[in-house]
Amino acid sequence: MPVPTDRPPRHEPRGARWPRRAGPEAVLRTARRLAENLRGGPAGPQVPSALRDLRRLLAVDAVGLSDLSGSVQWSGRPSAEPDAASAVADVLHTETRSGRPPLVAVPLRVQDELTGVLVVDGETRMSAVREVVAWTETALDHARLEHSAELAAQAELRALRAEISPHFMYNAMSVIASLVRSDPERSHELMLDFADFIRYGLARHRDYTTVSDEFHAIETYLALQRAVLGERLRVQIRVAPEVLAVAIPYLVLQPLVENAVRHGIEPRFAPGSETTGTVQVRGEAEGTDLVISVEDDGVGMDPAEAEAILAGRGPANSVGLANVDRRLRSVYGAWYGLVVETAAGAGTRVVVRVPRFQPGVVP
Repeated sequence: MPVPTDRPPRHEPRGARWPRRAGPEAVLRTARRLAENLRGGPAGPQVPSALRDLRRLLAVDAVGLSDLSGSVQWSGRPSAEPDAASAVADVLHTETRSGRPPLVAVPLRVQDELTGVLVVDGETRMSAVREVVAWTETALDHARLEHSAELAAQAELRALRAEISPHFMYNAMSVIASLVRSDPERSHELMLDFADFIRYGLARHRDYTTVSDEFHAIETYLALQRAVLGERLRVQIRVAPEVLAVAIPYLVLQPLVENAVRHGIEPRFAPGSETTGTVQVRGEAEGTDLVISVEDDGVGMDPAEAEAILAGRGPANSVGLANVDRRLRSVYGAWYGLVVETAAGAGTRVVVRVPRFQPGVVP
């Protein structure tokens, strides 16, 4: 029986890599699907689909994939499962190729780390096996990068939730407590607003929401801030009805509004001062885009300082803007993100522009 070998058969050109049954179109389709089917890693739910493609492409009896536990998922039936299990165990132990013809088990490495084992059982050439290994390693590498990106996004959301100012929470609770006897109805309303605000800010397993929900969250936040700051804080909120159902990343607007109040308006309020400040929030459609602006007439900042904050080089308490900017760019691409218009003493305007319809962005 022929065995896997690095030397191509004499009747085939040395440069040929794939069995004759697989044309170039089949190869390209398999490459595209492989990346999709291995997104869950070597033990993911779509591995059988990936293995079926590889078995068809290599024209062999069976193809298997093992994770580091040694558990193998198969497409087709191996000629001798005990031999296959032994070869996989050997590869996991030595991190080198193993197996007896016509079966070969090859280590899969991602970023120089052993990730799993690919098992090919059947008559084929080693050059084709090497190509399959390379494709599989690339797909697993992409899967790991996507998983790392998801973890980073979750960490950024946790950072945003941690950004909820303890000072604001203390002041809000103090105001609510002070109204319990003098204005119990108002105290009850603010307590419900406070609970709603905290519940939204700490919601889990949520990647996207709607413009309507985000605007509701900022209305709740600003109602609590007005209870704390009184008539000194003025608020204007306008949102076009046609954009209320547009899906956007979760928790991208509230940090911008909180930044406007904390770093724009509040620094103007000296003790005993009657100075007022205004925060304006607008949401509207411009063609196929959604445009949301958060503007304050506060202290503003030097444009170079705003640039440093968006680049992540600002103070520790300014992580919100950079966080939101990175998340928007990761979802919509480098052309999107935050635009900050500001100058010292002239207030700040932050603009969010995103597509109204984006594949995969669903609340």
